Amino acid sequence: MPHFPVNHPARPLYRVFAGLVGLYILVFGVWGVVQTLGQPLFHQGHDWVLGLRTNLAFSLVSVLFGAFLIIGASRRSNLGHYMNLTAGIVFLATALGMMAVLQTTANFLNFSMSTVIVSMLFGLLLLATGLYDKVGPDEHAEAERRHRQHRISGAGAR
Repeated sequence: MPHFPVNHPARPLYRVFAGLVGLYILVFGVWGVVQTLGQPLFHQGHDWVLGLRTNLAFSLVSVLFGAFLIIGASRRSNLGHYMNLTAGIVFLATALGMMAVLQTTANFLNFSMSTVIVSMLFGLLLLATGLYDKVGPDEHAEAERRHRQHRISGAGAR
């Protein structure tokens, strides 16, 4: 079973990072919808927004994901933890998939290499925030801290 730190002291900072990523994606999506409105949904043109290439479909998905991430960052429960982990995996998988079809007609989201790189960075950042923003009861966090302290002091005695 993976180990997720509970009640990490930097949890509020990680939630801010996730919220900023969500805000960027939301602004990108709204701006992209405004710029590509009237074009076919999966148009493979040369529309650039905030340094990333887009089309109407990618812009609409970005609006939904941006709102999703902002909602996750605003929650103080483990909902944000699971939302960030899921979004990180989705971003990484989408970036890898779109990179595989970058120079083909299968590039239905109109990605460019810069879009792939930004998606990978956002995916890694969201995974990191998902790993460190788990919430639990104070007793659980204290027991985990004592267990880690015991392992560290036991390893140094060898």
